[in-house]
This record gives sequence, C-alpha cells and structure tokens, in this order.
Amino acid sequence: MVIAIIILAVVCLAYANGANDNFKGVATLFGSGTTDYRRALAWATVTTLLGSLTAVFLAGTLLKSFSGKGLVDADLAATADYGAAVALGAGLTVLIATRLGMPISTTHSLVGSLVGAGWIAGSAIHLGKLGSGFFVPLLVSPFLAVLVTVLIYPILTYARRRLGLTSETCLCVGNETIEVVGTSCNAVALERAEELSIRLGDVVTCQSRYQGKMLGVDAGTVLDRLHFLSAGMVSFARGLNDTPKIAALLLLAPALGGFGSTSLVGIAIAIGGIMSARRVAETMSQKITSMNHGQGFTANFITSLIVIGASRLGLPVSTTHVSCGSLFGIGTITRQAHWSMIGKILGAWLITLPMGATLGAACYWCIRAF
Repeated sequence: MVIAIIILAVVCLAYANGANDNFKGVATLFGSGTTDYRRALAWATVTTLLGSLTAVFLAGTLLKSFSGKGLVDADLAATADYGAAVALGAGLTVLIATRLGMPISTTHSLVGSLVGAGWIAGSAIHLGKLGSGFFVPLLVSPFLAVLVTVLIYPILTYARRRLGLTSETCLCVGNETIEVVGTSCNAVALERAEELSIRLGDVVTCQSRYQGKMLGVDAGTVLDRLHFLSAGMVSFARGLNDTPKIAALLLLAPALGGFGSTSLVGIAIAIGGIMSARRVAETMSQKITSMNHGQGFTANFITSLIVIGASRLGLPVSTTHVSCGSLFGIGTITRQAHWSMIGKILGAWLITLPMGATLGAACYWCIRAF
C-alpha cells in the first residue's frame, strides 16, 4: 500500500515538473516568433522524453543524490513514508507555482522537501552534504548563465556581421509582411507597428529576421534550424538532469528498476507538459525579455551546454535557473529586460526552498499520522 502511495506521489511530482518545466527549453522558439505554441510544445515533449530515457545511462550520480542518502540519516532515507512525503511536498510546491505562472526550480523544491521531511522526522541534516552537493551548484549556475551569455552574445553578433549577415525588422500581420524597416526591433519600429495597427484595425507585430547567405543557404533558414536544434538540446538536457532527481524516490520501489523508474517519470513529465504548460510558457516566452531568433538561439545554446555538463558531472543544477539566467543575460545586454517580472521570478525562487521544506514536513506528519 505504501509503495503504491510512493509511486502515485512520484508520478504527481513528475506531472508537476512537466507542467512547470517542459516549455522552458523551447520558450525562445515561441517568444521570438520562430514557431507557434503547439509546434514548440511538441518539440519540447519529444526531446525531453529522449533525455529522460537517456538519464538511466548517464545520470546515475543524480539518481543516488536525490534519494536522500547522505543528506539525512540512512535509515530514514530508506523508508517509504519519507519518500512519499518528499515527493508530495515537492509536487505541491511546483503545482502552486505553475498555477501562478511562475517558473521555479523542481530541484529547489525537492531539496527543500528532503530537508523539511527529514527535520520533522527528527533526523540530523548533514549540512556539509547540503552545502557542497546541493546549494553551491544551485546558487552558482544562474550567475554563470548570465555571465556566459553577456560574454558570448557580443562575440556571436560580431561574427555574424563579419560574415556579411544583416538584420532587419518586418512589421507583420500574422505571417504577412506589411512593411520592412532597417536595424533590429527598437522603439521606432514599435511605434510604427502601433500606428499601422490603428490604421489597419489589426494587430501588427514587430519581427526580426536575418538577410544573407551561409554556405549558399539563406541565413534565416540556417538560424531557424539551429534555433530548433538548440531548443531540443535544452529540453533533452532538462530531461537528462531532472528525471533522475525524481526517479530517485522510486528506489524505494525496487521492482520498477532503474529503466522502469526513469521511463515512468519521463512519461508523466511529458503528459504534464502537454496538459498544463501554458501559464509558465507565456511567462518564459513573453514576459522576461523581448528577443529575436539569434538571441533565442544564443540563450538556448548556453543553457544546454551548462545543464548537460552539470548532468555529466552529477551536479544538481536547476534547468529553470540556467535558462532564466540566460534570458536575463540577453535582456541585460539588449536593454529589453522586463525587470518587474524578473523581480517576481527571483522572489518566487527565494521562497521555493522554505515552501518545499514546509510542505515536505507537513506531508511527512500527515502520512505518519494517518
């Protein structure tokens, strides 16, 4: 009976993770106008699931880390009550954030729930493991993403110009181009789009595109394909990094095995993304910063490199923090960051750990009581 509760709790956590996290890898595709919501979500679902299935072969360290062993007493970490409480506490934390449209870290909610459930159970919390194994990677990764983005984006822009590729802005109604202006999408272009919207009685959007050839192929086509590839890399990396953290709780149901656990979690993540990703998708795509195709590609490429590298090293970084950090970096360097929304996201990050700990402790108390 308790094993069934653990499996159900972990599936709920995986569903919540998919709802909050699945679209993050492809948010730049939707936000930059490269593709529509449905197509972006389909690409995210397929590539995340591939990452989830690959996790059993490449992310064994994370599978062990998030079982709670080394963080709380070994005897407690091996109990079904503890595993179920951790899954429920983390899942509730992520579901609440998803309902509010806030992109938070499932990793943070899991760490908080691991600690909260351990504390209410009377276990010693091994602070050394908590600091070096969890907090340091989680705190450093978003700052690293911002720094790398700020350093790399100007280099890529310089390379594009040296290759003779130019940028222009088209004012469009749907996919139909109404007018073309030089340079990137700026205040003048936005003002012109507003004038045309009033005159035409329809919504005119400002879209950036690139002109020129790369190896005989249209630059815009090449960039769009690279953008899709980079978004797939981020989604794959997210599945690779997040799935073992959740599947670790199923070690208490050994009959499933490593591949069975990661497969079950991967499928639940995919369903969560398909069913409930819209609110967080709008925040990530449209409310952090305006971006064009090249900027979206840069953010995704940097995110994928950091997350895949961390997964290979067994470091529990947050894909949410890294992807948001890359977007923060893009918004900073282009001066188009929406700082009020960024402030709200940072505030949500600050309360994720204590909320996860509180709900983890409450869930453990309820399970033990009933």
